[in-house]
Amino acid sequence: MDISLARTFLMVAETGSFIEAARKLNVTQSTVSARIKGLEEQLGRPLFERSKAGAELTGAGQQFQKHALALVRVWQHAQLEVSLSDQHRDHLAIGAPTSLWDGYLMKWVSWLRHNITDIAVSASAGLSHVLTQRLVEGTLDLAVMYRPVQPPGLTIEHLFDEEFVMVTSQKGSARRTASDYVFIDWGPDFRQDHAAAFPRLTNPGLNLDLGSLGLEYLLNNPATGYFPERLVSRLIARGRLRRPARTRKFVYPVYMVYPETRDHEAFEPILESLRRHSEKFL
Repeated sequence: MDISLARTFLMVAETGSFIEAARKLNVTQSTVSARIKGLEEQLGRPLFERSKAGAELTGAGQQFQKHALALVRVWQHAQLEVSLSDQHRDHLAIGAPTSLWDGYLMKWVSWLRHNITDIAVSASAGLSHVLTQRLVEGTLDLAVMYRPVQPPGLTIEHLFDEEFVMVTSQKGSARRTASDYVFIDWGPDFRQDHAAAFPRLTNPGLNLDLGSLGLEYLLNNPATGYFPERLVSRLIARGRLRRPARTRKFVYPVYMVYPETRDHEAFEPILESLRRHSEKFL
């Protein structure tokens, strides 16, 4: 299928308008209409409900949307690998939630670049279900995540258990209040577990979906929040942060996930290096 059809479909779905999609794609509206018509003919189903208000996805359109995204990602991945083939023996695409990059996977990527120099590396952040879908599509070679599902064809291997602990920058004698609490959003599993443990803190005055960048706020303001223990242990040792007494921690196993079918000779040294890099957190 012409990849421009998938791109055009996704733009119409995003904007809800053939006119706006044409403007963003820098083509005429008639071109957009012709592409969508051709796509609908190929699929044998209408993908949009047209009206004066714009264009809304039909049920078939909603089903096709995830496949269109996969088609575009696979094409982009193919372009990247072909463009790198002259300079590198292979290409490794790695994905993980944002929380696992800081202080963990970025150090491992640095090791890869210094020790396996003939492999190009692409790194990306995303939620576990998105990373799993990309593994199935073939646009990721390796993902590191919390609580993965296991579709057929993927291998899941435990690396270590991540502990999220409450830390505070308030003085030891200061009394904690709900107004001083900062909710750091570590993803859907953490949100669910946190809400069950702290129902009174579900609507804090400050909500940061910034991962480890939230530490900057605590270090510059008297506040309290949850962070991975590996990111705050040195700050606790230096007295910049402290762990309040009798607070619960949240534990999430960390796994690496990769295709069962792979080039074992080329891939095993990469997996082994990640295993060794993760041993310090066991």
